[in-house]
Amino acid sequence: MALLSKKDRGLILDPLADNNPITIQVLGICSALAITAQLKASIVMGISVMFVLGVGNVVISLMRNIIPSKIRIIVQLVVVAALVIIVDQVLKAFAYELSKTLSVFVGLIITNCIIMGRFEAFALGNGPWRSFLDGIGNAAGYALILVIVGFFRELLGSGTLLGFKVLGDPIAKTGLYGIGYENNGFMLLSPMALIVVGIIIWVQRSRNKALIEEN
Repeated sequence: MALLSKKDRGLILDPLADNNPITIQVLGICSALAITAQLKASIVMGISVMFVLGVGNVVISLMRNIIPSKIRIIVQLVVVAALVIIVDQVLKAFAYELSKTLSVFVGLIITNCIIMGRFEAFALGNGPWRSFLDGIGNAAGYALILVIVGFFRELLGSGTLLGFKVLGDPIAKTGLYGIGYENNGFMLLSPMALIVVGIIIWVQRSRNKALIEEN
C-alpha cells in the first residue's frame, strides 16, 4: 500500500510548480526580495518557514474543532508567533551571524501571507496528516523559489556560493576574473530579486500556457 495517495502527493508536488505560492499565488514576495542576496540565508529562511508552516498546520488542524470562529485569527497568530520564537532562538544559539543577517525577517514570518493563508484555507478544514503535507508542500515551493533567486543573486553578484569563491578571486584576477569578468553589483539589490522572480514566472508560464491569465 502506497504511503501517500495521489491527492496527498499533490499536496506536496503542486506547490513546487503549477501552484507555487510565490510565482502563482504571489504570496511571500517581501522575504524573496529582501534576504536572497545570499544563498545560505535563502536556505535557512526556507527551512524556517517549512518548520513553522508544517508544525503550525498540524497544531491548527488538531485545534480546529475547539477554536471559536470569532478568535480564530488570534489563535493562529499565537501559534505562528510561538513557532517563530523557537526558530529565532535556535538561530541565535547555533547560527548567530546568520540570525543577524536575517534579523527582522525571521520575525516577519508571523505575518507571512502563505502561512496565515494555509492555516485559514486548509488546516481549519482538514486532518493533521493532510495539513502537515500541505504545509510542507507550500513551504517547499516557497523555499525552492528563494533558493533559485539566492543562487543567481549570490553567484552573479558576489561570484560566490554559500560563501565559497566559485568564479575565482576578483582581487588576484584568477578564474573568470582573469579574462575580464566582473561581479554585477546590481544583483545584490532588492529590485534585481524582483526581476529574477519575474523571469521565473515568465519561464513557468511559457512552459505551461494554462497558467496565463485571460485579460
